[in-house]
Amino acid sequence: MGKVRTELVKRIAEELVERYPDKFSADFENNKKLVESFTTVSSAKLRNRIAGYITSLSSITPGAQDSDSEETE
Repeated sequence: MGKVRTELVKRIAEELVERYPDKFSADFENNKKLVESFTTVSSAKLRNRIAGYITSLSSITPGAQDSDSEETE
């Protein structure tokens, strides 16, 4: 079973990754600071949820790209 995240968390995280694709990485602490600087989220809990979702997206994406390149070869 996966973690359930609200639409707000997903929307904000996906917009941030789309705007700043080279800034975010699989490092949660770094992503947390970036989310705080790029948004006006007043709640630390919401900021951490967004940063966590971005971290999970960042850790999934590189592996998906590698498997796609192997299939084309």
